[in-house]
Amino acid sequence: MLDKGDAGNLMRWATRASVSVALCLVVGKAIVWWLSGSVALLGSLADSSLDLAASLVTMFAIRTALMPPDDDHRFGHGKAEALAGLFQAAVMSGSAVFLVLESSSHIWEPEPVEQSSLVMIISAIAILLSLGLVMFQSYVVRHTASLAVRGDHLHYKGDMLLNLSVIAAAFLSAEGFLRADGIFGVLIGLYILKSAYDIVRPAIDMLMDREFSPEEREQIFNIVMGNPDVKGLHELKTRSAGRDRFIQMHIEVPGDMTVAAAHVIADEVEATLGETFPDTEILIHMDPPTVLSHGLTVQELPDIKEEA
Repeated sequence: MLDKGDAGNLMRWATRASVSVALCLVVGKAIVWWLSGSVALLGSLADSSLDLAASLVTMFAIRTALMPPDDDHRFGHGKAEALAGLFQAAVMSGSAVFLVLESSSHIWEPEPVEQSSLVMIISAIAILLSLGLVMFQSYVVRHTASLAVRGDHLHYKGDMLLNLSVIAAAFLSAEGFLRADGIFGVLIGLYILKSAYDIVRPAIDMLMDREFSPEEREQIFNIVMGNPDVKGLHELKTRSAGRDRFIQMHIEVPGDMTVAAAHVIADEVEATLGETFPDTEILIHMDPPTVLSHGLTVQELPDIKEEA
């Protein structure tokens, strides 16, 4: 990933681009929907409106998340990204339920889609705009790992698929299959619900301070224990807040070692971890070796509990 300054600039440009594209799509689709009455296009318009609202929230959230720590927020403002994700998911879910109900009525009482060629043209334009934005957002997500930008990216990636569905519905309706419009509307609503779930899950994980993945925690353990002066490791805790990540632990050093020498070891461990986990705040507490009555160190205690 890039350093914090460059990553922050990329994230800001990603939000500006998404707001601009969403605004263009909302205006264009609203005009064509008014002329055609297509419920599938209404679903796509609803999705684009949600994209615009979500993009505006994301812009504000990223601006907040990139603010440096202050007296009231010592760990920074990174969780603003997760709050934006929850907002996105809530609005998407409500819109999806409305769309499914509205589309269901068009399945039982189908109506022809007017101006079907115009519907297909605006949908094709939307696909091209969304494709360009998605490619840029993919680059940003790959280099920043931003949760808020990833949520926006998911919206517009889905928007491309949704517009393809609108084109198919308009074509089939023009060919006489009138229920296609309602069927595609229901499918769009279900897709929006699935997208909302994909956004809310990592947002909740971040707000609940979910640990790093087991693979990353094992990597941390191996790096720390790779230092020959470290005799044990316990109380390893990890969490994320936006792009900010936090690692804290207790390491065990020889009991006859001076505080200054122990501090040098902790600095070495921190530097080694920093190479693998850049832009991570690492807090290390030094302890003398902790030996239990049966001769095992503290970090081996969980294995004993599992065997019991």
